[in-house]
Amino acid sequence: MAVVIELTGEEERLAESYAKVHGTSVEEAMKRNFFELIEDEYDAAVADAAYDDYIKSGKKSYPISELWEELGL
Repeated sequence: MAVVIELTGEEERLAESYAKVHGTSVEEAMKRNFFELIEDEYDAAVADAAYDDYIKSGKKSYPISELWEELGL
């Protein structure tokens, strides 16, 4: 699939500079960063949902030091 985006002159210069610093093409840099952003946002959404489930479960956490004491460590 091909995607076309319009950049201002300033955006184009920034994209070219970024790609050059990272030793890649503008296209590859944008593709890599786009999918990294998607992955980060997905991970955050999954973490938020897991935390909500934990809160709703009513379970309580306790410090690791209490576990170590319980285990005699």
